Amino acid sequence: MNQDLSIVHLILNASWVVQAVVALLLGISVASWTAIVQKIISLRRVASLNDEFDRDFWSGTSLNDLYAAATQNARSTGPMERIFASGMREYQKLRERRVSDAGTLLDGARRAMRAGYQRELDVVESRLSFLATVGSVSPYVGLFGTVWGIMHAFTGLAALEQVTLATVAPGIAEALVATAIGLFAAIPAVVAYNRFAHDIDRVANKLETFIEEFSNILQRNLGAQSASGH
Repeated sequence: MNQDLSIVHLILNASWVVQAVVALLLGISVASWTAIVQKIISLRRVASLNDEFDRDFWSGTSLNDLYAAATQNARSTGPMERIFASGMREYQKLRERRVSDAGTLLDGARRAMRAGYQRELDVVESRLSFLATVGSVSPYVGLFGTVWGIMHAFTGLAALEQVTLATVAPGIAEALVATAIGLFAAIPAVVAYNRFAHDIDRVANKLETFIEEFSNILQRNLGAQSASGH
């Protein structure tokens, strides 16, 4: 009985619809785990690069030196450094155009950083919707396979004169395998989605805080330049 009711045996003897559902769910599970691993690696890298730049930013290095380093290492920079570079780029462009109004300079830099913030957040949130879809849809796909399998099993039992537990069990077990694999695909995706959503919120809060702090620094610098000019 243990041999006959093994999961592999049940799948091999299930109807083609149940087998197709199981194959689909296994493929979804593999894609989900691939996305989970890639997201873990990317979020750790984002956090590491942001922390590294945050230390450099508050180490006393001049803004021009930080901007030069961010421009030279554009391919290996993190989200925070790219947001800083976009703000400094717009700030310097406005200064080159002889814009002297402090409000205009600050507003231009802030808008550039906000645009950079949205781009970075879109990248960080990539594949999150896929995990949400897997977590919400997989159980229903498995349930569809189960319902179809049970229908198929009872259709076959209708031709039998005597129905016992031994004749009912294999067909029901074949059908329930689809639901089990649907949950196997959905549970890790839901757990990972919740964890990643929390981590991404922390990244977003840190970037927003940096934008405000950098804007305050620019405002103080503009105020100091205005006072020295008078």
